[in-house]
Amino acid sequence: MRYDLVSAFVTLFVVVDPVGVAVATGGLTHGLSAELRHSIAWRGVAIAAAILIVFAFGGEWLLRALGITLPALRVAGGVLLFLLSIDMAFARPSGIRNPTGPEQAEANQRNDIAVFPLAFPLLAGPGALTTVVLLMARANDAVGNAIVIAALVAVLALAMLTLYFTNRVTGVLGVTGANVVGRVSGVILAALAAQFVLDGLHQGLPRLP
Repeated sequence: MRYDLVSAFVTLFVVVDPVGVAVATGGLTHGLSAELRHSIAWRGVAIAAAILIVFAFGGEWLLRALGITLPALRVAGGVLLFLLSIDMAFARPSGIRNPTGPEQAEANQRNDIAVFPLAFPLLAGPGALTTVVLLMARANDAVGNAIVIAALVAVLALAMLTLYFTNRVTGVLGVTGANVVGRVSGVILAALAAQFVLDGLHQGLPRLP
């Protein structure tokens, strides 16, 4: 049980990347009052939590309704996360997790970024949504589901802390430090993505005699 909790926490931590989110949000909230920044952080994390929990409990049902099998999701999710890990390892902005150019321009014009781009796609992007569905599918029972949700809550709590102290995080790490953290996380995520693909292929391909 302890191993499952650590595994789920590490996976979600790497995908959500609270440190990277804090650095990305720092530029968008520069010049805002501390009260407004804290309000944005609270609402952004709350909205992201709601989105992720809905996908955690309803994602498998949605897949069945669309005729998508779990092995197929594991392979597709592994490929998606592998693409994200490449961008993280090379410190490149990714449309999988970060806003695109036009989206970034729109975000720069807003004072309230709690929903976009903080909640989505920075916190609850396609990678995080796919990961939480895969982890819940792997759990298979109530205890396992509770472990995944606990890991998710812990990661979002860390995201809240980093967003609350965005100025300190960006001041201590700087761009180089944030890129180093992202590169290390990218390597870990690549291995996790490969494991998802291997699990999907093992379950989806016919067994050889």
